[in-house]
Amino acid sequence: MPESRPVASTQYGVSPSRRSMEEMLDTSLIIIDKPSGPTSHQVSAWVAGMLGVEKAGHAGTLDPGVTGVLPVALGRSARALDAMNYLRKRYVGIIRFHSDIPHKQLEEILPRFNGRIFQVPPVRSAVKRERRIREIHSLTVAEQRERLFLFHVECQSGTYVRTLCRDIGIAMCTGSQMEELRRTRSGPFGEEKAVTLQRLQDAVHYWKGGDASMLRSILIPYEELLRSFPAVELKDSAVDSVCHGANLTVKGVNHLDRGIKRGTIVSLFSGKGEGVAMANALMSSENIENAASGIAFSTMRVFMKPGTYPRFRKN
Repeated sequence: MPESRPVASTQYGVSPSRRSMEEMLDTSLIIIDKPSGPTSHQVSAWVAGMLGVEKAGHAGTLDPGVTGVLPVALGRSARALDAMNYLRKRYVGIIRFHSDIPHKQLEEILPRFNGRIFQVPPVRSAVKRERRIREIHSLTVAEQRERLFLFHVECQSGTYVRTLCRDIGIAMCTGSQMEELRRTRSGPFGEEKAVTLQRLQDAVHYWKGGDASMLRSILIPYEELLRSFPAVELKDSAVDSVCHGANLTVKGVNHLDRGIKRGTIVSLFSGKGEGVAMANALMSSENIENAASGIAFSTMRVFMKPGTYPRFRKN
């Protein structure tokens, strides 16, 4: 790779912070504080209806009775929701045991559920009911009130917390069930980013009245999600080929984070900070910096529209 770092052209693309409202409604996430009652699909549909967009999708389905952080993606930004599959989630909930148990005894059992565990999805789940492995990064009990225990859990995406509560009860030889649950973080987005449906409705009202400032403060560029991964900046000349699904060669890399290893999932950005794609590293960052040629990254998922940048001769 050359030592100089070319400056991104001003002729193509646009920085996420400079997008028009029309562009933002196609490239943004809204972090909804989901209330108890509606399904996650209903919430996504309501958001789409409020904003007048054709498409809105959500990441990480919450059961109707579960509240908390629900990322909703608008338009093309829904493509970026795949990134959530690699990121952790946090919950706070209440587990009810079917008989009295000492707090100390529960604390002795919980370490068995830290780390990699087996789970079978619930009967009503949308996925095939087969045993799979999920990782619990932390699981603690904060308070007890008779048979009710307040717990905190940080876990791999796709973990069924309701099933976790049931399995803890089986291990305690008493039986248990999840009484309440709230998601407090999904990937990089915590409760501090979440807005109620009412607040979103208010923002839409002001926007239609000519003041878009409130809505702009709620819309989050999908690039903020992609920043959860090591970043690779592309040369302008490489952007369009990646948008068409091509792999990224060493010569197309303008700059990259240190510490990338073979097999690392990375985000590919334009020089203006636009999210182009997600990719799998085929070489380490050190090898890329020292190589004169070769394929550096295998493209996994493309976010940017082809044609946003012109097609240059292949590097």
